[in-house]
Amino acid sequence: MTVRPACSLSSADAVDDATEPGERIAEGADGAHAAISTGGTAAVTAIVGVDATSAASKADRAYETLRQWIAEGVYQPGERLILQRIARDLDISPVPVREAIRRLEAEGFASFQRNVGARVSSINANAYAESMQTLAVLEGVATGLAVGRLTKRDLQLAARINDRMAAGLSRLDPVSFTRDNKAFHEALYRPCGNAHLLSVIDLEWSRLDAIRRSTFAFVPERAPGAVEEHRHLLERLRDGAPAMEIELLIREHRLTTVRSFLERRAELDRS
Repeated sequence: MTVRPACSLSSADAVDDATEPGERIAEGADGAHAAISTGGTAAVTAIVGVDATSAASKADRAYETLRQWIAEGVYQPGERLILQRIARDLDISPVPVREAIRRLEAEGFASFQRNVGARVSSINANAYAESMQTLAVLEGVATGLAVGRLTKRDLQLAARINDRMAAGLSRLDPVSFTRDNKAFHEALYRPCGNAHLLSVIDLEWSRLDAIRRSTFAFVPERAPGAVEEHRHLLERLRDGAPAMEIELLIREHRLTTVRSFLERRAELDRS
């Protein structure tokens, strides 16, 4: 798991992090910062010596890093995204970090609260269940379409991934297990030959990434069953099972995980 550097929170962090969404910070060549209000009449500030390409590159790097940290659980649901702290961790100015956080907010990975600042979005159980149900159908269809297209190498790749998942069961790393679980299924549905279907699946996975980091951190008891179901699926593919059977196996496999998640959530709500 990626570990972010530990930095103490100063009072400046709290003040800067709670800046209103309508403010942007422009940094000049001398390092000075000027708040530019984006509300009402647009304020225009001429900044000399700013390298726009470099600034965009830093913002992209900050965005990719923060999104990875959120996906891997380095930042937990509800945790504050402290602007100055992140800037120090990434060794860049606060400007690209602010832009990165705005992108994360737009994609649902983070949310802004007045006088508090940005936080990692909390897990939405209903949204998670809906996304997993959608993926159950989409990945089922895609894997069914891939029957007849899958090569021996594709099946060997999926088997190696599942073996790695099985080897990790004794000391489960939920983030790595979830990542491998996704890779296993992708190895089987990616050859489906339907580019549009693949783009829809990718879009749904992006939505899912915004509302959960690791399914198996929440329901670790589901991991052994998932591995066994993968083995059965590979056996049926090697045996030449029809496409419809494979589609239904995938669908039921995904929906079993959804049911485990919802049952666990209900137990927690009752306790």
